Amino acid sequence: MARRSGSADLPLHGGRVPAWLSQRMARLGAVIVEAIAHHYGRDELLRRLAHPFWFQSFGAVMGMDWHSSGVTTSVIGALKRGLAPLSGELGIHVCGGRGRHSRQTPQELTAIGERVGFDGSALAQTSRLVAKVDSAAVQDGFDLYLHGFIVTDDGHWVVVQQGMNDKTRLARRYHWLSEGLQNFVEAPHSAIDGENQGVIVNLTDRRAQASRARQLDLLRELGPDGIVRKMAAVEGKREPEPAQPLLPHLIMPDHHELLPKDVILRRLHGALAAAADRGPKDFGDLLLTHGVGARTVLSLALVAEVVHGAPCRFADPARFSLAHGGKDRHPFPVPLKVYDQTIEVLKSAVARAKLGNEDRLDALRRLDEQTRRLEREVAAGPSLPEFVAEEKRRSHEYAGRSVFGWEPAPDGDLLRPAAGRDGGERRFRRNSTREHSPVIAPPNGCGPGGPKDI
Repeated sequence: MARRSGSADLPLHGGRVPAWLSQRMARLGAVIVEAIAHHYGRDELLRRLAHPFWFQSFGAVMGMDWHSSGVTTSVIGALKRGLAPLSGELGIHVCGGRGRHSRQTPQELTAIGERVGFDGSALAQTSRLVAKVDSAAVQDGFDLYLHGFIVTDDGHWVVVQQGMNDKTRLARRYHWLSEGLQNFVEAPHSAIDGENQGVIVNLTDRRAQASRARQLDLLRELGPDGIVRKMAAVEGKREPEPAQPLLPHLIMPDHHELLPKDVILRRLHGALAAAADRGPKDFGDLLLTHGVGARTVLSLALVAEVVHGAPCRFADPARFSLAHGGKDRHPFPVPLKVYDQTIEVLKSAVARAKLGNEDRLDALRRLDEQTRRLEREVAAGPSLPEFVAEEKRRSHEYAGRSVFGWEPAPDGDLLRPAAGRDGGERRFRRNSTREHSPVIAPPNGCGPGGPKDI
């Protein structure tokens, strides 16, 4: 059984995800999935991927542009790359993608089915039907260009696909979940949401059952040519349909900068308080990782919320971009030192949990609980502009990077990577007018500076 679980309207955003970020997104996305599957099981992971608000928050915490259509492509791509080596262990498989990759989904499902034992041919047919419903049965002006199909070994699945409307410069994301569908033709969606753009054709609505039946009758009675002649003879406007029930609805703004209205500030203050005031005291085991300090604990608090948070926690997906910034410097450049430490702490926690030692994963859960408790106590903290300004000011300390390059130090000298097969993230040179610039070898693999807790 399956149902449409929600959708999202997103502004179109050009550009590509650079390799230095896409590789990290794959690693972080995979370890977050491992943590969720370990705590709550694979079916819960699918439910979250099918929730448009959680999905957007997931992409934002991984450092992708918090509001743009590119979140969908980058998250599906990151999961496909990051989970491929773990598919046998986790029993989770990611198929499809953008463009030509989406057309390969049926073949991928058939091959996986032969390997693990579910009916891949039936799921390949499901993939085609889901795409057809959102492109033909629901005619809302968006042309599909991305189709991601995530399936587990027991045949449960979620589909995340996206369409584009060139006229409005918007993308629309559609989420499906294999839990609750009784019929692909009648009411398979739990939500079809987006900005009102006038009357649309939705033949999947229960109220359209008579219309679907009559269409088949007309096809049998008149044939295609007869239907065309009938259509030409029809005049007048249709009566407006009654309003649809309220369902999950995500519309992201077209402004790229992060504004106070995009973030629930008390939740940010709760995370800041947990990281700065209680982190060193209550989560000392997390801090055994070299170089981890309050700034990394803040990122871990936001990641922990993605792992443990209830659906109501994701009403402001933009807040999760405050963990690792964004590739276009909004809200601030990606702090690579913090990002890499977050990945290492999570990987260590998951690895220990696989061996039966839950201490570090439990510490992350307690960190999320502390964040919510301190939030209820009305924790004080900086305004959003103040927080973002401080992150930008200290960006060079965190090895801040964006598509525009490395963030400059306060004296204006830009730290640039030396040449190397790893993309220049192992050794750094400082731009200088001198002929021979000194080489700085950072202690933890990326970014400038000496050993310090971040």
